[in-house]
Formats: sequence, C-alpha cells, structure tokens
Amino acid sequence: MGARDLSLTSNLPLEKQPSFSVGDMPEDSSQGLQKVAAIDIGSNSIHLLIALVDTRLNSFSIQLAEKATVRLGDRETETGDLTEKAMVRGLEALDRFKAIIDSHKVDHSVTVATSAVREAFNGDEFLKRIKERIDLDVDLISGAEEARLIYLGVLSGMKFEDRPHILLDIGGGSTELVLADGRDARALTSTKLGAVRLQKQLVKEEPISSKRRKFLKTFIMASLEPAVQKVSSRIKADEQPLMVATSGTALALGSILASEQEISPLKLHGYTVSRERIENISQRLISMSFEERRSLLPINDRRAEIIVPGALILQTAMQMLGVEELVLSERSLREGLIVDWMFRHGLLEDKYSYQSIIRKRTVLHQVKRFSVDLNRANRVSSYALSIYDQTVGIVHKNLGESRELLWAAAMLHTCGKVINISAYHKHSWYLIRHGELLGYSHSEHLMVAAIARYHRKSLPKNRHEAWQSIVLASQRKIVSEMSLILRLATSIDKRPDRYVETIKVKYNQPGICFELHGASAEDDLNLEMWSLKSCAKIFKDLTGHTFQVVVL
Repeated sequence: MGARDLSLTSNLPLEKQPSFSVGDMPEDSSQGLQKVAAIDIGSNSIHLLIALVDTRLNSFSIQLAEKATVRLGDRETETGDLTEKAMVRGLEALDRFKAIIDSHKVDHSVTVATSAVREAFNGDEFLKRIKERIDLDVDLISGAEEARLIYLGVLSGMKFEDRPHILLDIGGGSTELVLADGRDARALTSTKLGAVRLQKQLVKEEPISSKRRKFLKTFIMASLEPAVQKVSSRIKADEQPLMVATSGTALALGSILASEQEISPLKLHGYTVSRERIENISQRLISMSFEERRSLLPINDRRAEIIVPGALILQTAMQMLGVEELVLSERSLREGLIVDWMFRHGLLEDKYSYQSIIRKRTVLHQVKRFSVDLNRANRVSSYALSIYDQTVGIVHKNLGESRELLWAAAMLHTCGKVINISAYHKHSWYLIRHGELLGYSHSEHLMVAAIARYHRKSLPKNRHEAWQSIVLASQRKIVSEMSLILRLATSIDKRPDRYVETIKVKYNQPGICFELHGASAEDDLNLEMWSLKSCAKIFKDLTGHTFQVVVL
C-alpha cells in the first residue's frame, strides 16, 4: 500500500484535516461536542467517517475515516441481484464499523446506501439483514440526493465564493455531475455509469485494444450527454466554472501524478491537475496489463482493476465540458452526511441557510409543479401540525422526527387532482412516490407518499403497493399515525376559505375533545364538526380513544 494512496483508508491526525469553519475546536472540553458517524455503502466500498461536531462553533472536524472494499457492484449478471458473497462481505465490514462506532462512544450515526443497493432487486433484503444482524438503520438515497450530499461535502472543504463549480464524482455504480456555487446547487445529476459497472459489463480484455477504447468512449459520451447538457445549459455566458473532482478514481489518478512530481504535494485536497496530464496518465494505464498497474505504488489491487474505466469517464467528462484543469477534493458524500445532519439539527445557518431549508424548497417546488392550491395546503398543514403537537402520547409518541414528514404530506396530499379528482389520493401517492424530494431519504420519501395516500378512504391493506413499499414495522406505525392526523386535518378544511381559526385538543380519559374555534363569531362550523365526527370510528380503531367535537 503506497503512502500517498488516499483512495484507501485515510486516518489523518485531527490537526491535518481541513476544518469546516474558521476557528479551532477546543480539544480539552467536551461541552457542546457531539460525535457523529457517517457510513456510506457504495458500489465498490463502504466508508466510515467519525466527526467531532462543535455545537457552539457550528463546525466539525474529522476524527477517523475507514474504508472496506466489498464490491457490492459486482452483481449477478442475469438478475441484477447483489451476490451472496458481496452481501456477506458487506455485513462483515459493517459489523467492524459498528464495533468502531461503539468503541468511540458515538452520539449519533447516519448510514446511507447508494446505486448498487438502490438498483438491486434484493436490495431491500440486504437492508433487512443489516438491521437484523447489526441493528443499523440504512437510508436508501436517490441519485439526485446523492449528488446533493456530495455538493455539501465538497462545499464544507472549499471556498466557492461567487464562482460556479462543476463537481464530478465517479463512483462504482454511478457518476454524479453537479453545477453549484456557494449558495445553491443549480443542477444535480446522477448517471448509471461507474467504474465497477463499466469494468464488469464492457471491459473484456486487457490491455484494452484501440477499437474497444473508442467504443468505451462513445458509450461514456452517450451516457453522460444528458447530464452534461443540463449542466452546460445553466452556465452563464460570462462564467468560467472551476471543475472539482472527488471519489476514489480521481484521487487515485491524482496520487499517481503527484508521486511523479519532483516536489510532491503534502495532500491531494486542493491539488490541481491539467486535462493534458489526465489524458497522458489515462493512455499509459490503458496500455498496461493488470499486473503492471497493480505494481504502481500509490494504488491497491482493487483500484488497479477498475481505474481504467474510471479514468476514461474522467477524461471524457473533461473533454465534453471543455474543461482544461480540475481541482481534487478529499471531501465528498460522507462529509456531506455530516453537514446534512448539522442542518437537520439547526446547527448551520449564515451562508449555508439556503441549503438548510432544502426540504421546504423541494416540497414547495412540487406544490407549484402540480398546481396545488397553496393557501389550502398551508391551511391543512397548519391544522395537521397543531393536532400533532397536541396529541403526543395520544395519537403518537414521536418526539418530532415525523413532524416534517407530516408537513410534506399535508402540503402535497391533493397533488393527484392534477391527474383526476376521482381517487386523487392514489394519484397523489404515485406523483409523490415518483417525484424528487431532496433532503429526504428514500424511506422518508416513501413514507411521505404513503401518508398522503391514506389520508382518506380505506386504511392500509397488505395488497396495496403503497403499503408494501413501507418495509419496517416502525415506519408503518409512523405512516398510520401521521395519515390519521392528516385525515383529521383535511376533514376540518371543507371550504375554499378558512372557517376554523384554531383547534384545541383536550384529553379527558378515556377520550379526547376537539374544540373548533371559528375565524369569526358569526361563522357556522356545523359542516366542519360533522366532517370531523365522521373520523371517530377510524380514530378509535387506531388509537383506542373516543372523541367528541365542540364548537366555540
């Protein structure tokens, strides 16, 4: 293993890690410090990162980074399933990482899985095995969400200023291309094109012949074209974006090139490489056999196996975008998970404030896209959140994690009307399920869609596709509870204008009382009272409580 192989396990001392924000973290104080672990289950490797988050300075520094090469992307050719051997390797790696997390007394952890698990037919089975054996909850994230997290990770280690940046992350199963500045991401793309995928499917001989190389480049160009067009179309005429490359492929190429310099850089983060040098090293690697590549000091055996297709993707992307040089970033998805965790816990504002409200922005985008009545959506969501806050311990025992899911479902529950008024809740489920909700994990996305689906008509049934998509019992419980609250909220909103100003819930064992307060003393709320009472049977079936309604 070469000393400069930063594509392998990196466990740099704390003082050598780039800080998230200006200011040193006091090492002698544990007050205001939280240890947060992030695990990224990728197509080639599983990465663990443990960060020390200072809740007073709103900053973080990296304490430990580990990597295990498990090759989940080597899926069954005919079925597309994850292989049993790969899943066993993955479980063993996660077992070790869980032991490390426990030994470091981590306060919070977040685990995500990307393209290999996302695309495999038995991906859910693998996630269940992880939960049963290791007790890790894994969020399956979409390609666009993966791109957003990569952006946050890179942003945490580089000053973008006002200059747009093109971010390129070549993974084992997908390639993310992002156009962003210091305030927001303008374009988030994910292409099913990765080093492991390309090696397994299209590299049949080594060294690669000239004919095969031309074919690979043509294939890569065709695959990247939609993403490149999207990024290019959002670059203004007077702008000159800086390209930033992250991931194992880019860092491995950078480590080879750096090792050949007379004065080698101390670290690869911020190291600039020209397109000409990328093309030259790519040509050299293509002409080598596997044995010759593995003899190169800075890369290991697995990287030597997949570095050629990875290099071709990088070279082709630079060519298509007309980029003459790039800067390497050691920060990516894992650091992005830490930043996102900080957003969710209200620890980041200032220049990152636009990203911190990504959940709200993406929901409002869908509201606009599907011509939802914003005034009524806001009204229903306010009713729903009011009921949520007043029924802790009665309808639900959640401490806040489900509140955002309820809000999103309330804002989008009528979006299906754009297709058809009849059974619009089913259409709403479909549109939410197949739409993009940035900032939400895959499981959260499915729960939002299911909450909207079951806010009216029948309760969930095992034969329903919406219910089958919710795998864990704990998640089904959340959907049942939140959809009940949304059902109550929508029953109160029966007219175009606001008639109910506030709702007060009073608990009188064994039942509860809903007090409806009108917007004005003259308002007749009999319609709202009747509608809310129609939910009484379902309410009792799900909670065991009876309720009455009074108008004040």
